[in-house]
Amino acid sequence: MSADPRAASPPRSTTSPPPGGSRASAVEVRRSARRRRTVSAYREGDRTVVLIPARMSEAEEQRWVGVMLDKLAAQESKRLLGDTELAERARRLSAQYFDGRALPLTVRWVTNQNTRWGSCTPSEGSIRLSHRLQGMPEYVVDYVLLHELAHLLVPGHGPDFWRLLEAYPRTERARGYLEGVVAAERLPFRPPATDT
Repeated sequence: MSADPRAASPPRSTTSPPPGGSRASAVEVRRSARRRRTVSAYREGDRTVVLIPARMSEAEEQRWVGVMLDKLAAQESKRLLGDTELAERARRLSAQYFDGRALPLTVRWVTNQNTRWGSCTPSEGSIRLSHRLQGMPEYVVDYVLLHELAHLLVPGHGPDFWRLLEAYPRTERARGYLEGVVAAERLPFRPPATDT
């Protein structure tokens, strides 16, 4: 998603907060009359720069900003996090969404969890995430981590549990993503049709 920033001569530029709490603190949209159809994005310090055609409507701009932020997040999450980075991420999420009350003793990736995205043993303070999450968008991994962190505070999936997760703005989107993955895995394999 990187592009050469010199390729665009931005006649108009807007800066806005990113939707859904992306890591970057701001999004800058640069419009270019020379750009006809392509949209690209790259990180520049603490901001994300999205390059779009000048003729694009405001609605198209908003849609493409969301698409490009998701693509960048997916690329970044493909850089595999080790257990140490995963534990640090869990601590940051606990501090941000649960006032630091959810304190796991261990957070690690596991390869023996193929029917669950994550699991938690509150009595041991341990959280395990399925290796199948590696490479998924950052907001999805964050949601699963938060889900398991919430179990350190509230056992089960009652109303108090779901109230905790309401603080994370991408809960529904992440759940939809994971439901889509499960649905796709259940589809029967059909080899591609060949032209004869």
